Amino acid sequence: MTGYKGYRGFTGPQGIKGQKGDFGEKGVPGDVGFTGRKGERGFKGEKGDQGDMGPAGSQGPQGETGTCPATCESIPGPPGMQGTPGPVGPRGLPGVEGPLGPKGLKGDRGDMGTPGVPGSNGIKGDQGDQGVCHCKDGLNGTDGFPGQKGSKGEKGDTGAQGIQGPIGNKGDQGNLGLMGPPGPCSPAIQSAFSASLNQSYPPANWPVSFPNILLNMQGHFNPSMSIYTAPVNGIYVFSFNFATALKPLKVGLFRNFYPIVRTTEVSNPGTASQTVVLHLTTGDMLWIQVKDGTTNGMFTDVESSSTFSGYLLYPDSCEMPTGRDFMTPINYPKGGFSWDGPTPKATDAPN
Repeated sequence: MTGYKGYRGFTGPQGIKGQKGDFGEKGVPGDVGFTGRKGERGFKGEKGDQGDMGPAGSQGPQGETGTCPATCESIPGPPGMQGTPGPVGPRGLPGVEGPLGPKGLKGDRGDMGTPGVPGSNGIKGDQGDQGVCHCKDGLNGTDGFPGQKGSKGEKGDTGAQGIQGPIGNKGDQGNLGLMGPPGPCSPAIQSAFSASLNQSYPPANWPVSFPNILLNMQGHFNPSMSIYTAPVNGIYVFSFNFATALKPLKVGLFRNFYPIVRTTEVSNPGTASQTVVLHLTTGDMLWIQVKDGTTNGMFTDVESSSTFSGYLLYPDSCEMPTGRDFMTPINYPKGGFSWDGPTPKATDAPN
């Protein structure tokens, strides 16, 4: 049972407020009223005894039957993070030596070792004693028979040329022959050459050097400059076939300092080739040039050849061209051996 709550004490009477003073003079504050005494706190009652336990309630209704997920078996959770490695344990005691195993089979015979270093030459032995000759004087023999005739000797060297004899008298002039039909320029004129590279990656801004001469019977190809000069007006065929390696190749056929055909090959390794038919006049010059060092993959070795060839297909006239200057080493234009040719003037034009 709960005890009774005590009564609250009474508040004392409020003090009387002082009167307000007249205007101009400060009034005298009134006396402060006395605060009443606080009432005494009531006493807390004693705690009552615990009541008796009531009767049990009736049983509630049965709950709904639960359902399992995909499986009623417990699913292990994901593995936790690996813990820090533990300290290294102390070194164990050495194990007991096991029993001796059976003897193995005989191994294969090893390879023969390298031959040893030859020994030094032995010291020359002492010279032996001189032998004793038990010779007898021979009797004078008779002369032998003559030997058989020897075979014919080789032909001797040709002797020096003799002195030229006097010039004979001029013969009588023959009768004038019939005039034949007009023929080609000169059927005897022939020209052909073929040469190969002997050094990979030739320099730019200069004719590529082909010092290995395969054919140059007429001498129209200059091996020192690797420039071909046309001997006659006519139709010519030129071709080149270059192996490439490590870098791309940009190469061209030039006539009188101007490019005629150009070829680019980017395969590595690869082959750059070209064949062209041109009409040339007497004195025209042709050669091969590469563009620059970064696109100069022209290559040669014992297994790969790079060649430049050309020949006269047929002549068409023997007339010398007029009104043009032929290029010689003394009048090469400044900067003429360039990829784009010399800067053209107003009066110049490539032939």
